[in-house]
Amino acid sequence: MHAQDIMTASVITATPDMTIHEAATLLVENHIGSMPVVDENGQVVGIVGERDLLHRVENGTCHRKRQWWLELLLSSPRAQAARYMKEHGRVVGDVMCEEVISISGDMPLQQIADLMERRRLDSVPVLKSGTLIGNLSRSNLIRALARVAPVVELASRDDASLREAIVRTMHGQSWGLPKNGVRVKDGVAHLCGVIESVEEKRAIRIAAESVPGVKRVEYHLEYPNVIPAL
Repeated sequence: MHAQDIMTASVITATPDMTIHEAATLLVENHIGSMPVVDENGQVVGIVGERDLLHRVENGTCHRKRQWWLELLLSSPRAQAARYMKEHGRVVGDVMCEEVISISGDMPLQQIADLMERRRLDSVPVLKSGTLIGNLSRSNLIRALARVAPVVELASRDDASLREAIVRTMHGQSWGLPKNGVRVKDGVAHLCGVIESVEEKRAIRIAAESVPGVKRVEYHLEYPNVIPAL
């Protein structure tokens, strides 16, 4: 699937001259965390969201004022001015994020998920030839996941085939077990080996359970022996 397959086509937008109160009302009434900001020509010039309105003078959520010498030590005048704008700005243009990260409608979902995770984005505008055609948020990705029906394999598989499938699933993973660490008997996977963390144990379990036909997973995993320092 691609962005255009799951994006929200009817986009709620703000304008740079919209008041902070109006923007907050739009976010609340439409149950969204952020929205694109467009100018009079319909061009996306920024993003405004809950993070931009988190600290405000109106409701007393401004950053606590530090002693002047600590302020001087920990932040530059530019950073102090930017923070003041976020807390006291009257219109969206004063508080919005001007660095717009957008995507195209044909971007695959895997790339979108990677981008949103890497840049810590709640949503991204979808553009076509510079024109806003939609908006894609984390909730769009979750809804797409909810629509995917789980794969059910009805045909039975013998133990040897199940073992090969489990090993293949873990192949190339740094935490994966070698073939001699996987045994399958009557559809029950027995996993043997040395692990270093609970996370590795869980990943191994998930890999085995993801193979259709595996009835149950049993652990025979051990942590390495630690020789105390003399």
